[in-house]
Amino acid sequence: MITRRAFTASAVAGATAGAAQEQKPNILWITCEDTGPHLHYTGDEYSVTPNLDKLCARSSTYMNAWSNAPVCAPARTTIISGLYPTSLGAEHMRSLTKLAPEMRMFPAYLREAGYYCSNNVKEDYNLEKPPGTWDDSSRNAHFRKRAQGQQFFSVFNFTVTHESQIRARPHTLVHDPAKARVPAYHPDTPEVRHDWAQYYDNITTMDGQAGKLLAELAQDGLADDTIVFFYGDHGSGMPRSKRWPYNSGLNVSITVHIPEKFRHLAPKDYVPGGKNSRLVGFVDLAPTMLSLAGLRAPDYYQGQAFLGRHEAAPRTYSFGFRGRMDERYDCVRTVRDQRYVYVRHYMPHKIYGQHLNYMWETPTTQVWERLYKEGKLNEAQKKFWETKPPEELYDLNEDRDEVKNLAGSSAHKAELERLRKAHREHELKIKDVGLLAESEIHSRAKGLAPYVMGHDPKRYDAPKTLAAAELASSLRPGATDQLKKLMSDADSAARYWGALGVQMRGAAEVTATHAALDKLLSDSDAAVRIAAAAALGRYGNEADLKKAMDVLLPLCDPTESGVYAAMEALNAVDSLGAKAKPWAKQILALPTDDPKAPERVRSEYLKRLHEAIAGLG
Repeated sequence: MITRRAFTASAVAGATAGAAQEQKPNILWITCEDTGPHLHYTGDEYSVTPNLDKLCARSSTYMNAWSNAPVCAPARTTIISGLYPTSLGAEHMRSLTKLAPEMRMFPAYLREAGYYCSNNVKEDYNLEKPPGTWDDSSRNAHFRKRAQGQQFFSVFNFTVTHESQIRARPHTLVHDPAKARVPAYHPDTPEVRHDWAQYYDNITTMDGQAGKLLAELAQDGLADDTIVFFYGDHGSGMPRSKRWPYNSGLNVSITVHIPEKFRHLAPKDYVPGGKNSRLVGFVDLAPTMLSLAGLRAPDYYQGQAFLGRHEAAPRTYSFGFRGRMDERYDCVRTVRDQRYVYVRHYMPHKIYGQHLNYMWETPTTQVWERLYKEGKLNEAQKKFWETKPPEELYDLNEDRDEVKNLAGSSAHKAELERLRKAHREHELKIKDVGLLAESEIHSRAKGLAPYVMGHDPKRYDAPKTLAAAELASSLRPGATDQLKKLMSDADSAARYWGALGVQMRGAAEVTATHAALDKLLSDSDAAVRIAAAAALGRYGNEADLKKAMDVLLPLCDPTESGVYAAMEALNAVDSLGAKAKPWAKQILALPTDDPKAPERVRSEYLKRLHEAIAGLG
């Protein structure tokens, strides 16, 4: 029997024995960056995509596909692992954790079954890549390099649609900006219209690249032997699509063409040229690829096949998440069904539009913020620049831009409770270690895979942590005694959420729990000390501020505390605003690199936080 985490060569052999005489399909993925369901064929009249429209016309397009994460690295981590990054400790942008020893990335299983696996070229996984994942992952990777007659799984990723290309200038627009649809949350300005038009120009360019690749497949005589997928890695690169786990940030649509000779691998709801409403997610892609190859997925997978010999029943819910985005921390979880999207904010004291250097390079972001400061936005547009409610609920049938929050609607109470319940059950099932501070994910794992830590109840009490996070972030008044109890708990996760819960409620709660917060300034866990210092520094007196900064300053040094704790501490300092200005010079003298950190994590994020602190005042 295959164990919870084991999936060996013998298991692959056993799974394929019954299909030994069947010809296996080739599988080609055409993927791109930062592109939602914005092909002309999917119903976007503004879009010009003739090549992909031809593919869609002979394919089935899953219109309700979700990327699970609204930004590239965690989205691609979901794809390659078959697991939710929130259970892997890998939800944060450009972080790095590891799989459990028995786990592998899914192309390794295909290779074991005889497939040639190539990737051209982006990986961007928040996981250490085990040996043997790809035959070739490079700019020159191509299915043409396989052995004669060998089946292939081949990925080609086009980058012209990336967020960075929306703002690349100079650019002569082809799409008429006057005809662009501006969503309700964006201000209708020339800058916004230009960015949306350029986004669609880039989609048309990408469509031409996809057309050339499909022509190569046909020229090689492989079209009738190859199942073709097309999708983007999350929603559009425009602000409040990318990085936000609304439907606008997670909905991608996945087009799948299954040639006639392999039509037995299609589900009953597969209709060539049709638009399929079935809920599927990136977490489902790994088991689906194995299923198309005749393999049964390992039982540790958290996704399910929607095609092939081992197709599962359609899912009822899809799940999404948001963690650290570049240099800024957040914690959001989302659920959708066929009609509604539920959003649970675990850090509602933070505004939606936290400042990210990279996102502010886009003209839309700049003009949007400026108009907010000038008081020129309507209710839907200004929401992005303000703090969040604990819960949101949106009806996609009536509100495609997700701007009318129904969480407080008595008429929608049943939907809210149903999706809230689905969210809780999912959190407990996958053991969401992302409810720990990022620094504690690593310190608590102690070199093990965070997944292993999270699935060991002696190391991680998932129900207790979820309950603490829910109480803290509920913003419910009258919780002082419960928050004090959390702050004295033996579990550092409970203490962390207790301190955050006080911080979220503001000055009165800090005063009411002052002694408990003060004690946490000397806590054994760095994340707990940071949360307590942020609360006291922001809402306490001058003496509290000094004690808070005495705690935060050494933690801002990544060579002493590590890169993750340093990012957390620098964010806490920045949240103090002008109060922290007297300490800015000392902080800016600290290193912005942790030489012990993995190369992937030694990024620009610490430097960006230093820039933010340099501007305090």
